[in-house]
Amino acid sequence: MADDKSKRGGADRRQVSGGEGYEVDYFARKHGISREQAGALIKRVGNDRDKLNAAAEKLKK
Repeated sequence: MADDKSKRGGADRRQVSGGEGYEVDYFARKHGISREQAGALIKRVGNDRDKLNAAAEKLKK
């Protein structure tokens, strides 16, 4: 079943959906990393946005 984009809110914003290409693209652009690096981070760290942001910052150093 497709993601119901009409159901959005706080809980949705705390996660990055690795299955949605536009979310992976946005995350990669936001942190200046490649789409492949962003996808690998999501697979390794999970979809928690705070943890992913911290991991992406470490990746850039």
